Amino acid sequence: MIETQSFFYPNRMGRIILSSMEEVMGRNGVHAILNLASLTSLLDNYPPDNSERSFPFTTISCMTDMLEQVYGPHGGRGLALRVGRACFNNGIRQYGTQMGITEMAFRLLPLPAKVSGGAKAFAELFNHFTDQKVRIEEDGNKLLWHIERCPLCWGRHAHEPVCHLAVGLLQEALYWLSGGKVFNVEEKTCIAAGDACCTIEIDQSPVY
Repeated sequence: MIETQSFFYPNRMGRIILSSMEEVMGRNGVHAILNLASLTSLLDNYPPDNSERSFPFTTISCMTDMLEQVYGPHGGRGLALRVGRACFNNGIRQYGTQMGITEMAFRLLPLPAKVSGGAKAFAELFNHFTDQKVRIEEDGNKLLWHIERCPLCWGRHAHEPVCHLAVGLLQEALYWLSGGKVFNVEEKTCIAAGDACCTIEIDQSPVY
């Protein structure tokens, strides 16, 4: 049996998630979530800005679960989407250069190449620097983002997909990559709901 604390994000990504939550909810909102989730050790004590893998999947899952418990499924989903978007904007400053997506040569590529290349670079980032496992699949005009080991729903049980933070992250990544276009991004399957993996479906053509 796998121990619940076996898988981790780097401290830097944990810090980005908490800082992004604070941007969206304010410090008091984050304090309330951390208190209710019995994560008081993180109160005004975010992880250090380093690449050591010490931020547990259980902590990430517990925080996202508590958002829905406190604000309800609809309110929690909306907050998680906003936190995900903020995570991208904060994370791009930390990881954009090493992913190669901030270079001018990449920015000048045609949109389909940017979407495909950006997704692959993003997946490699998670697969290399975290214990999260991501696999990309192209299916016609759809890009399928499969999270095979997911921190957002780790240990959770739900009737429907709950990895809203990842959806918000990908929405903002596509908005940024495309220079302000909006794409359909929807989680279709979720490990928390009994599926084999968390699959997020991305339309490769923008809505507008």
